Amino acid sequence: MGTYKLQIATGTDLSAGTCDNVSVVLVGVQGESDKHQLPRHWSNFQAGASLFHSPQASDFEINVQKDLGELLLVRLSTERYKTFNMDAWYCRYVNVTSPAGHLNQFPVYTWIPSSTSVEIPEGKGQILSEDLHPLLQEQRKAELLTKREAYKWKVYAEGLPQTIDVTGVNELPPNEQFSYKKLNSFQGGLQVISSEFMADGFLTCTESWTDLNDIKLVAFAKKSKISEVVAKMWKEDSFFGYQYLNGNNPMVIKKCLQIPENFPVSDCMVAHSLGSSTSLQKEMQGGNIFLADYKFLQDIPANKSVNGKQQYVAAPMCLLWKNPQDQLVPIAIQLSQIPGENSPIFLPSDNEYDWLLAKMWVRNSEFHIHELVTHYNQVHLLAGTFSVATNRQLPMSHPVYKMMIPQLRFTLNINILSLDKLVGAGGVFDQATSLDRNGAVILQKKAMKEVTYSSLFFPDDIQARGLETVPNYLYRDDGMKVWAAIESFVSSVVNHYYTSDEMVRGDPELQAWVAEIFTKGFQERESSEIPSSLETKVSLIKYLTMVIFRCSAQHSAVGSSQFDFFSWTPNGPSTMKSPPPTAKGVTTMKTILATLPDVNTSAFIISYIWLLSVEPEDRRRLGNYPDVRFIEEEIQKSIKVFQDKLAEISKYIQKRNESLPLPYPYLDPDLIENSVSV
Repeated sequence: MGTYKLQIATGTDLSAGTCDNVSVVLVGVQGESDKHQLPRHWSNFQAGASLFHSPQASDFEINVQKDLGELLLVRLSTERYKTFNMDAWYCRYVNVTSPAGHLNQFPVYTWIPSSTSVEIPEGKGQILSEDLHPLLQEQRKAELLTKREAYKWKVYAEGLPQTIDVTGVNELPPNEQFSYKKLNSFQGGLQVISSEFMADGFLTCTESWTDLNDIKLVAFAKKSKISEVVAKMWKEDSFFGYQYLNGNNPMVIKKCLQIPENFPVSDCMVAHSLGSSTSLQKEMQGGNIFLADYKFLQDIPANKSVNGKQQYVAAPMCLLWKNPQDQLVPIAIQLSQIPGENSPIFLPSDNEYDWLLAKMWVRNSEFHIHELVTHYNQVHLLAGTFSVATNRQLPMSHPVYKMMIPQLRFTLNINILSLDKLVGAGGVFDQATSLDRNGAVILQKKAMKEVTYSSLFFPDDIQARGLETVPNYLYRDDGMKVWAAIESFVSSVVNHYYTSDEMVRGDPELQAWVAEIFTKGFQERESSEIPSSLETKVSLIKYLTMVIFRCSAQHSAVGSSQFDFFSWTPNGPSTMKSPPPTAKGVTTMKTILATLPDVNTSAFIISYIWLLSVEPEDRRRLGNYPDVRFIEEEIQKSIKVFQDKLAEISKYIQKRNESLPLPYPYLDPDLIENSVSV
């Protein structure tokens, strides 16, 4: 009973404000207030201070004639004002100060459609239990029922993670759509580079390149310091090997302890590389031999429609050696999975052009494995699964929801765009790669069958591939630092809300979330060892760390590096116009130029990888949470500790990179985005 003071904040996006009437009801343990329509403040509208103009926080007072007791909820309602157009409103928060001076915080951070009503629980993170007030239990049920109508599952392709059931980005729930600033930046970037290439004639030229140096005309239309170095060093064997450690796909090579039967490399073949003082067996025993195997590409049908021409794909195997200078260098390449007379093993001692073309075929395979498996399957599609499941199974007051939702910002928007523009009919893969959309899906399905929990768990993956001690592996070194910072933050949050393993096992919303990810993301494939339930706090910490790292740091490592390593077409050709060589001594520079993508194909791919490597505006770095969903002081302290750790890592990486001829910036926390948003 008495006067309650309210502060209500509108979002910062240009379209966040509304002209609708907004009303509020306060709900407490002893009852609820009348419905209060909030004043409009029209007199200040022209000055940019309208009640729901973006961005601003407005203060109100409402008189309540009964004792509400402890506040549990606020109910916000919007109704169309006169004949004005109905428009959604983005509310950031509602703060309520009681007559006794107690502050209650209600984080909202959601779009409220016109002519609707939503209930927002008080901001403390809460786990569903019998002790939770019945009104809050009902609010959670109602919230999830509503969200499950908006977030329905759809099979993109059998055997792949499911996605949200929409046909375009305009059908996405408003909370999933790009902000006005990000959308304009994203679309503007593509228009700018496409216009440049079109004006220069690159996008209309369907001829082959006649000189490798001419590729600089398009490759350097947009360039970076690293892309320029790549264009200079791409022929060097040491740089070829370097990319397996610190390029855009540092997740392929494995330590080789036994030469595969279908890759009959002998000592005499590699003697030129290893020298006379050692042997292949000795080097394997010493942990110095590594294998990159592109078996997933075997028997994948190649694209037949790039500029109306048949394209080609290979499934190579590449053996690498860590030499005494601690360089990783290739020592043997076979361009198929089936050895024989028509599948020679290419060596550094071969004809210069034979060896160069063999390496280019490996890089073409690397392009497809990177884009479709490492990047799209294991980051984008899984992040999309995490996003849909989070919204369907976790209410906004659940602490795991509060922790997860910043990691899922804009993910569904970019994924729906990708399904349309990249792997959809007439998309990038149809127009410009060795695999059309049908071949792309076949590859994705094959690769998804071998995804395991360990392969998604960063430290386990490094160990499983035998790369714990290989020198100059900056992806590993930086990744372990970022992983440890995330794990520490997750531990502090989990230990705050879950005081026992029994609480984890007994949390029905959490268990439903994990089960749905297992079902919809991994098709209940038990061989993946992906958990379908969680039994302990330790298992929950591990799971959340994996999800957050994958949505942020892992995406940065494989996404923001694309342009640097693929913009120089010979270092990452998106397609090959001639079949793999079946004999040695027949390759010339003319052969290589006739095999590389046409001029327009090169320009087309460069425009897209540039767009997908440069994060548009409206960015949020890892650990940066402007939406204050956690109101507890202890969690705010944990966030600050997390941010300080990330700042230390960033400082270390930037200082180290100053002394490197080729810096590795992709896991610098200052560059890592919270979510998969491009």
